Amino acid sequence: MEQKVPIRGSRPFRVTNRQVLAIAIPMMLANLTTPLLGLVDTAVVGRFGDAALVGGLAAAAVLFDIVFATFNFLRSGTTALVAQAFGRNDALEERAVFWRAFVIAAISGLALVLFSPLIAAVGEWFMNAGQPVTAAMDLYIRVRLIAAPAALINYIILGYFLGRGNSVLGLLLQLLLNGMNVALSIFLGLYLGWGVAGVAWGTVFSQAIAMIAGMTVLLGRFRAMPKMSRQYTFNMMAIGRMLQLSGNIMTPSCVLAGVYMLFTRQGAQLGTLTLAADAVLMHIFLVAAYFLEGFGGAAEQLAGRAVGAGYQPAFSQAVRLTAGWAFALAGLASAVIFAFGEQLIGAITKAADVRAEAALYLPWAAFAAPSGVLAFQMTGVFVGATWWFDVRNMMLLSFAAFVTALFAFGQMFGNHGLWAAFHIFQLVRGISLLLVLRRCAGTAFAE
Repeated sequence: MEQKVPIRGSRPFRVTNRQVLAIAIPMMLANLTTPLLGLVDTAVVGRFGDAALVGGLAAAAVLFDIVFATFNFLRSGTTALVAQAFGRNDALEERAVFWRAFVIAAISGLALVLFSPLIAAVGEWFMNAGQPVTAAMDLYIRVRLIAAPAALINYIILGYFLGRGNSVLGLLLQLLLNGMNVALSIFLGLYLGWGVAGVAWGTVFSQAIAMIAGMTVLLGRFRAMPKMSRQYTFNMMAIGRMLQLSGNIMTPSCVLAGVYMLFTRQGAQLGTLTLAADAVLMHIFLVAAYFLEGFGGAAEQLAGRAVGAGYQPAFSQAVRLTAGWAFALAGLASAVIFAFGEQLIGAITKAADVRAEAALYLPWAAFAAPSGVLAFQMTGVFVGATWWFDVRNMMLLSFAAFVTALFAFGQMFGNHGLWAAFHIFQLVRGISLLLVLRRCAGTAFAE
């Protein structure tokens, strides 16, 4: 059965500040729960007063993130393709996109569980940290990867709701996921004294609970819709397009996670104390970053919808409004980190040496939000429009700039040089996408 191709430009719409905020604010709140979870996990382990445990958790979390970032295309791809189908008023294709992504997510998750011992071994070899850090890292990875199938399915559930602009429901599911994770991590890690293992098991249980809740909501909605043939849902041309697009977005996802992994690894080479301090500061930055991703997500949905509708005025409005709000938020986040950074550090860890080391590099974390704002917002625009080829190329360019700066400044300035390289990576990533935006938009909306 051939895919239906709706008429382009059939659903013009106007983008307003209210519409941007209606999408971005629930997404910011949902995204905020993720780094807050990291803060809680670090705080739980930090209560044991052992810098090696904090460093091991940080290293393991980075490796876990790089593995799962490989599959971030499931969330991004689902959001973009559902948003474009929504813009074309093609409800049938919206549902088909979800089920295609569901099959890929389930198979990929089971593969990650199967290869978890190998993933742990490779990660430990790459980090090359001390034995106490490696032991904590190994335990965390092996337990947490059990949640892989549920975690990847949660990606596409969230992607579907975001693609339809239903960020409130996405918020509720994320609150359930991370709220359960926080509660279980505290209960298992602190109350029962399981430490790092308790934090990991808390993630496993919460991912499963959130997946069951999300699928229950979706299946209830799908039952009320007209039936859809399996031939249409699993159309090989459509699946092939999804996999092709996924390949393009997988590369930047892996590169981005690789940057965080290199950052953590270089911190580990500077000593366990520096590794723990950088982990604390990165958690603080990620709070601001996840706020920024709220506007990046709004740009993703609105840009994708505009491309699906073939309506350039809405696309231009989406780019301008999301950029304005994102820059304003980045400035506010930077000011808050400068004003209350030391209090935040003290709330995360009680180890005096880690607090003192983190305070030394606090200004770098405070300026990370303004330097990364354009990267988050432009990535949202390009992913929503499915211009993933350009996202891939600009990410590779940014990674080359990061590695060059890392070797140039890291040798001379130590951890200051490491943070400087991270800022250069963010700036190059955002500015490079901005420079090719006009060309991409001209091609996409050409008659």
